Amino acid sequence: MIKQFLVKISAYGYKGETTIEALDSAHGIENAILDKIGKKDIKFTPNGSSTKNCHLTYEEIVHGTQSDQGSLPNQKIA
Repeated sequence: MIKQFLVKISAYGYKGETTIEALDSAHGIENAILDKIGKKDIKFTPNGSSTKNCHLTYEEIVHGTQSDQGSLPNQKIA
């Protein structure tokens, strides 16, 4: 089933946020995020940090509001 998710990325002193539509699976969400990054659809802005840590979180959007399902605050990304 395709669902809508809010994705937040924080990496190397920058942050970005976007919504995606993806299959409700880790692989489906990963592919949708990579597609957005590849198309340069995510606008990154400096977040004032010089850390080299990367964090990616996602939350399902249900009826226009965020839920707390699917959050991965400590998931390592490339």
